[in-house]
Amino acid sequence: MKKSDLVIVYHRQPFEEVVEDGKTLYQEHSSPNGIVPTLKSFFGAVDQAAWVAWKQVDPKAKKHFERVVRIEDSYGTYNVSRLPLTAHQVRSFYHVTSKEALWPILHSFPEKYNYDPVDWETFREVNWLFAEAAVAEAAENAVVWVHDYNLWLVPRYVKQFRPDVKVAFFHHTPFPEPSMFNILPWRAEIVESLLACDLVGFHVPRYAMNFVSTARSLKPVDLIEEVPVGDGLSPYGMALSVPQVPTRIGYEGREIAIEALPVGTNAAYIDELSRSPATRAREAEIRATLGGRKFIVSVGRSDYTKGTRDLLLAYERLLERRPELRENVQLMVTSVAANAGMTVYRNVQREIEQIAGRISGKYATFSWQPLVLFTSAIPFEELVAYYRCADVCWITPLRDGLNLVAKEYVASRADMMSGALVLSEFTGAAVELPTAVMANPYSNRNMDSAIDQALDMPAEEQKERLAAMLEQVRRYDSAHWARRTLACFGALAENGPQQPEIAA
Repeated sequence: MKKSDLVIVYHRQPFEEVVEDGKTLYQEHSSPNGIVPTLKSFFGAVDQAAWVAWKQVDPKAKKHFERVVRIEDSYGTYNVSRLPLTAHQVRSFYHVTSKEALWPILHSFPEKYNYDPVDWETFREVNWLFAEAAVAEAAENAVVWVHDYNLWLVPRYVKQFRPDVKVAFFHHTPFPEPSMFNILPWRAEIVESLLACDLVGFHVPRYAMNFVSTARSLKPVDLIEEVPVGDGLSPYGMALSVPQVPTRIGYEGREIAIEALPVGTNAAYIDELSRSPATRAREAEIRATLGGRKFIVSVGRSDYTKGTRDLLLAYERLLERRPELRENVQLMVTSVAANAGMTVYRNVQREIEQIAGRISGKYATFSWQPLVLFTSAIPFEELVAYYRCADVCWITPLRDGLNLVAKEYVASRADMMSGALVLSEFTGAAVELPTAVMANPYSNRNMDSAIDQALDMPAEEQKERLAAMLEQVRRYDSAHWARRTLACFGALAENGPQQPEIAA
């Protein structure tokens, strides 16, 4: 079988598994919006591509497990190499090490950090298996593109196996400042692996700067080049703003490219979907149930980083402060369970449900529910209808690598040019969308002021702010992100292989 010029290494499979009549079918995701379809769009730029992911498999079933499957869908024909991990490996590598140790540090929640149950050897083992699978699929001089923090050790292993390939890495999370990152006892090993890359990418310049500062705190890394922040990103005045961004660093005689490029949403698809008869019909149904009330929507997961608890408390204060809004406003919150098997997330969900219940018990009337809480995911097609009905989209995580919900809301209202976006300054998207109403979720007074401003915003101001955000969302969409990334891959190919010095 022909080897691949591009190998994408990501923990999720690029399809949905459906069992019909006892047979497993691999179905393409129904929506072209989201990170998996965005990554799959790169397949069209190469002759042959592959994807490496993991799947939990009972050890007794490994003998009959189909390790590599050939997929044909609208993105092309490609291999998917699946690692058959045991339940123990999944729990240790993903639920414990990734979510209980690495995730809280990345999001600057050291009080949530749990080092004790970590089995770092299993984390290494799983990363080694990913690297083995990637190089098995890679053609000579291929690009192996690794995604996210739970695969931090893959780049170094790939280079040990195959000095000829180019390794790129993209972080979908924040990258914290050195004093936070260096809490991790495996910090040197992680940074050493990332410095084996040819390209390391982040959403926004702040994360890129934090990575370079962290690397320089641990290793003799040279800053070769930094440039003024561009591409529509705010260089000053925001919590995550920086005026300069590093683009090249040096380590042990090699150069590593650094890229800060926020992932975009599929704005054209969302606009098309928002104009479809089905969406318009659902929109009309939702508006009928609202009865002219102001409608606020907030979409997120049951994760302490998402700030849903603080948002609900702010909404409770809103109803206390402004009695005229009672029966004239409604909040819809989605808090979809994230890793339901983990105690920390169960506790978050429990508190969210308790606060929501208290608000409803205190303020609900026979004809009015102050809020609706969804704990299951809403299909994207229906979510767009809710976006179109929402006078305010309220997105205030305590920390978020980027946040595509904010961009989806803006894209869904292109023909309306109305609505207000309240956005936490601590989301990566904030430096892209400075005309949103900025909120500091760590301040009750600031949160209260932000939601008041959004609800009371004059129509002309809504139009002006939304127009600026829409221009940014359309210009820097998922297709732009793909073009820029492919240009970076092209530059890697021109520079030739650079092998890091790795001890045996």
